[in-house]
Amino acid sequence: MENRFFNRELSWLEFNARVLYQGLRKELPLLERLQFLSIVTSNFDEFFQVRVASVKRALYENPDLADVSGLTPALQLTSISARAHQIIRDQQNCLMNDVLPSLAKTAGIVYVKPENYTVQQSAYINKVFKSDIYPLLTPLRTDTEPFPHIKNLSVYAAYSLSPISGIKMEKGSEALKGSDELPRIAFVEVPDGIPYIYWLPSENKSERPFAILDDIIANFGTSLFPGLEVNQSMLFKLARDADFAVDEDAGNNFIHAMEDVLIQRKSSFPVQLSCNGSSREILEFLKEKLELGNEDIYLIDGILNPAGLMELRSTDEEGKMSFEKWEHFYPCDLPEDEPYWDSLKRHDKILHVPYECYDPVVKMISDAADDENVLAIKMTLYRTGGDSPIIKALEAAAARGKQVVVLVELKARFDEERNIAWANELEQAGVTVIYGLVNLKVHAKILMVVRREADTIRRYVHLATGNYNPKTAKLYSDISLFTANQEIASDATNFFNLVTGYSTLQKMNLLGMAPVTIKSRLLSMIQREIDRSTPDNPGLIMAKMNSLTHEEVIEALYKASQAGVKVMLNIRGICMLVPGVKGMSENITVTSIVDRYLEHARIFYFQNGGTPELYCSSADWMSRNLDRRIELMFPILDKEAFKEVKMILDTYFEDNTNAQVLQPNGSWLPVEKGKTAFQAQAELYKIYKKRAAKTAQKEQTEFIVRRK
Repeated sequence: MENRFFNRELSWLEFNARVLYQGLRKELPLLERLQFLSIVTSNFDEFFQVRVASVKRALYENPDLADVSGLTPALQLTSISARAHQIIRDQQNCLMNDVLPSLAKTAGIVYVKPENYTVQQSAYINKVFKSDIYPLLTPLRTDTEPFPHIKNLSVYAAYSLSPISGIKMEKGSEALKGSDELPRIAFVEVPDGIPYIYWLPSENKSERPFAILDDIIANFGTSLFPGLEVNQSMLFKLARDADFAVDEDAGNNFIHAMEDVLIQRKSSFPVQLSCNGSSREILEFLKEKLELGNEDIYLIDGILNPAGLMELRSTDEEGKMSFEKWEHFYPCDLPEDEPYWDSLKRHDKILHVPYECYDPVVKMISDAADDENVLAIKMTLYRTGGDSPIIKALEAAAARGKQVVVLVELKARFDEERNIAWANELEQAGVTVIYGLVNLKVHAKILMVVRREADTIRRYVHLATGNYNPKTAKLYSDISLFTANQEIASDATNFFNLVTGYSTLQKMNLLGMAPVTIKSRLLSMIQREIDRSTPDNPGLIMAKMNSLTHEEVIEALYKASQAGVKVMLNIRGICMLVPGVKGMSENITVTSIVDRYLEHARIFYFQNGGTPELYCSSADWMSRNLDRRIELMFPILDKEAFKEVKMILDTYFEDNTNAQVLQPNGSWLPVEKGKTAFQAQAELYKIYKKRAAKTAQKEQTEFIVRRK
């Protein structure tokens, strides 16, 4: 029997390999390659904290239970370790033997290891160490009870110590003179909040040599142990389990329960140890104390924290080592100098960030806050970002006496602490804050403004595939809809009544909501495509999303393929569907694009026998999204909006520059390049740039006419 599903974790690893592939591409600018290499590390940090920790827990709880791909937890961990080690080796080889030497060759920016410091450089950095770094360091001995806590994802320097012959030890240091069985190892945490890169003096004026913080502490931290000899040193970083769920029965103490989760995460069980150095003594000591196996140890022949090297962007003043700077254009069909209410009554508007700027979303909320006819603002917040203008606008609206209701999802992993802070701030400003639903994470992205107009009440709705976060809107590709469609507004009202009160689910005519109707609608539309497909006019399903893991949906797509329906999938991350297998999925193709912007939009197209339908959604086709989260799927009804979103979707399937294609064996291969290179993100940027230029020209012409 053929394998019908890829393993989820191994599929994710191949996504990180696609990120690495961008870092390996010599034709890309050097600092962008460095950025992709650093993303590989940050991706792995989250992967080990969440996914590998989950598999380790499964190994303990159900060791014989295989997943849908047929792998037991033990086999998964073995396969994960092998592939992750390979990716990290390739990453570090690229960093140390390609990118950094290329920076030295092309820009004179030279990474200097401690063993290569000149006498002058060593003296200089030792002075910097004593004045700027030494006061921040706290050495920790390890022969104490309890064993010193090693923080999650912090970098540490470890030292193997022994007394210097002839030097009398102070009282309390006898342990260091004992037998070889006693611990003689100390740790020092590398501090946050100070520079990672330190520029070194050089006699060569064409070079800019630099040292990194980790190396400086490992090398000069020996001065923390006067009277002791440092035999060996090693840098290491520990990833701990972060796959915690809040106690949903916490009731009024939900925030306290969420804070308990954050505390647990800091001291949870170790999952992965990354280390830089060759000290067998220190490594064996750490393995024993942290109860880690060989497969959990990642020896890094390079730099533990490549992200710190992104401080080098400050050297690229002319932008020669970075991507060409792209603007974020104001949408040409939305007025900049007046509220959107009248415009939205005429037709819907599509916003495509980051090609278009996020200002319209902030403007809609700010205008609503200032408008004396606006009675209420209701919205969801999942990840908001720091210093958010949206938060300020909501607080201003509440201060003006408007009803402001915000559903803040505290369970947004790794943003919990920030969301708790925003929730408290909003409540203090008079905003009604709702903390999600029991057992269901609210991942939907929706905003509704209720306005009094000519003795009636009018509602305006914004629906999105991405978070209400102006900062990530400059980096993530997302689509949102502004509409005054009253059927959608009615559904939006029912949605907010459901998530803020005790309302039972009322029928929604246009919006789909998980976990109630999105999955059933998707399955129904896939079946409809099967029913309306003929040999002369085969059905067509096109879908773009972050991940595809839902078994029922995958089986439905297999069925569609077997009925002759053409299925075109564009999936950035995990894909458990096996494409291109005769008799099962030969009509299914899966492509993936990793480029300068993170692909985050979810778009679904169904040909529907010649009456096509198009949807956007906050939800991927994953079990967690369709079965265990509150999500929204919204139709694109306006003709111009439909045309716009379909153009965007089509563009992604034309890419022959950054796209890779999933093979039946689980590997990914770059799309064959055609005679003419086509890069989806670059083409989309050209489209929006051309529109902005055309609008500017039109406005200039109108201005000249008025002057006459």
